[in-house]
Amino acid sequence: MKFTLRQLEVFLATAHTENISQAALRLNMSQSAASGALRELESNFDVRLFERTGKRLKLNDLGRRLWPQVEALLEQARELEQHFSKHQDLGQLTIGATLTIGNYLAVNLLVQYMAEQPGTRARLEVANTRTIVERVLQFELDLGMIEGEINHPDLELIRWRSDELQAFCAPDHPLASAGLLTDDAVLATPWILRERGSGTRQTFERGMHDLWSDLNIALELEHTEGIKRAVEAGLGISALSRVVLADAFKRGTLVPLEIPHRDFKRDFHFVLHRQKYRSPGIERWLELCRASAD
Repeated sequence: MKFTLRQLEVFLATAHTENISQAALRLNMSQSAASGALRELESNFDVRLFERTGKRLKLNDLGRRLWPQVEALLEQARELEQHFSKHQDLGQLTIGATLTIGNYLAVNLLVQYMAEQPGTRARLEVANTRTIVERVLQFELDLGMIEGEINHPDLELIRWRSDELQAFCAPDHPLASAGLLTDDAVLATPWILRERGSGTRQTFERGMHDLWSDLNIALELEHTEGIKRAVEAGLGISALSRVVLADAFKRGTLVPLEIPHRDFKRDFHFVLHRQKYRSPGIERWLELCRASAD
């Protein structure tokens, strides 16, 4: 065989960091050893995998085509190594989730996942839909759990469960006892919304499409808890997932507002790279999530 797994690891680390020094640091190698491994890999096949611009190494077309295959091969090699070592755990799992899913659903699932396999290494990263999708595309996450809608040829979108946004306000807000909100009421009051790039914002914009240009957007925040606190303080009204608001409604610190003629329904999805190797850990995570939605 003309390549080694170490050479492939150097290739992947360099693809991620675009810098041989950073790649070597990631792999606990000297820079000269990493440079030599990459040089030997290219020399063995008489190819170039990167375009070199100063200290940056950008994948060329061939490198980009090989990247997913190398990722899959190394994932399978790690799994094989675990079997040789007689470990029965599911290996390392890195999950990305949007704020609503990550803060209110994924943590409990992660506890269950890790309880099944003591010693299993798992990591949860929370960000908005745009960021999660980008990190899945770059193979920096094993899978993503998102609220927004995407369409990318390299990604597979798998429906998980349904959700719906709910408008709400503080108990002492003038609209709290208004009953059904008319379009005039919607336009007359300040709104506190999630930032652009979030799935919640995407769903809200779609539901308010014909009023969007006239809405009074007073404040945009990246965190759902910040939005809830701002609404409690009387700065405006908002709309977030029912999952996020359930406890606040029970406590009476926030109250629901009804806008029945607006469609705020949506689905939560898993997003995976089409060429990502589906490890046992990924498959088990999908099973747990689906069971929780039944």
